[in-house]
Amino acid sequence: MSGGVDSAVAAARAVEAGHDVVGVHLALSRMPGTLRTGSRGCCTIEDSRDAWRACDVLGIPYYVWDFSERFKEDVVQDFIDEYAAGRTPNPCMRCNERIKFAALLEKAIALGFDAVCTGHYAKVIEDADGNRELHRAADWAKDQSYVLGVLTHEQLKHSMFPLAETPSKAEVRAEAERRGLSVANKPDSHDICFIPDGDTAGWLAEKIDMSTGDIVDETGTKVGEHPGANAFTVGQRRGLKLGTPAADGKPRFVLEIRPKENKVVVGPEALLAIDEIRGIKVSWAGLPISEVGTGAGFDCYAQVRAHGDPVPAQAWMEPDADASAPGQLVVRLGTPLRGVAPGQTVVLYQGSRVLGQATIDAARSLQRTEL
Repeated sequence: MSGGVDSAVAAARAVEAGHDVVGVHLALSRMPGTLRTGSRGCCTIEDSRDAWRACDVLGIPYYVWDFSERFKEDVVQDFIDEYAAGRTPNPCMRCNERIKFAALLEKAIALGFDAVCTGHYAKVIEDADGNRELHRAADWAKDQSYVLGVLTHEQLKHSMFPLAETPSKAEVRAEAERRGLSVANKPDSHDICFIPDGDTAGWLAEKIDMSTGDIVDETGTKVGEHPGANAFTVGQRRGLKLGTPAADGKPRFVLEIRPKENKVVVGPEALLAIDEIRGIKVSWAGLPISEVGTGAGFDCYAQVRAHGDPVPAQAWMEPDADASAPGQLVVRLGTPLRGVAPGQTVVLYQGSRVLGQATIDAARSLQRTEL
């Protein structure tokens, strides 16, 4: 229970359905902020108290589990390491993968619980053989299946999402009001929870050894300097402070980050269009479809951001030259996507079903020569 309205209503529905429910709030920082700033940040002392009040109204036990060290290592340090390597990570994916549905679920199972129940907007459906599949929620505007794409077949066996069929967030808030839950009108949290002021570049500057370097255009010509390449991300437009304007006067965007050379490559918006993605650390949400095992191509939709639009694609698993090593997921996009960066996550869908996900290792345009 995060202390928000979604998890409070999810717990209430689980209680109403007859389950034996225990509320657990995760302490993810040893030094949490005392108060939230509007909707910025989460997991604060205030959130913990809101979760406790909700449990009190529902008449269920309430515990705080300290996962701060695991969170620091598996999410925060991973975030720093990925940026240091010139990649753009998604900490919410890592938190779901390594904390909520790994560390939390492992402890819950060890203590005798059957499942972890959360306020995520996603749906679990059983096929004719009783195998569980992950699907989008009824409310696509609030759908969170993307950030749950890391869940495995075994984890889905022990996952419950009571908000799956809820048609809108407004209905969740109205239900919370009816149930007497004080979080009914609490703002949704956003931004990275461990960077509540939203200043990612400033936060990273204190964690990564930054040094000035060149900003170059797509031809390799120097057009400016940067204070540290790791603070930039592919697709970024603002904050470049270029000393040399483009010949056509149009804005330029970050096309590539080269941490080993300490360079940032910029260029026109058109060069951001990507039509092939190669992914590593591949996992399948539920049992993989048959084509995965044979290496055959399959039609799907690809999504690279939590609230991004899925685009038609064809994907296949490409075996590694070393037969003992895991292969790569190759995704050929039918509609090019802008600003796709290594480190982001690509999630594949067929209809509403989540097939699986991979961490983007490389993204390129088949229409142009590599920079």
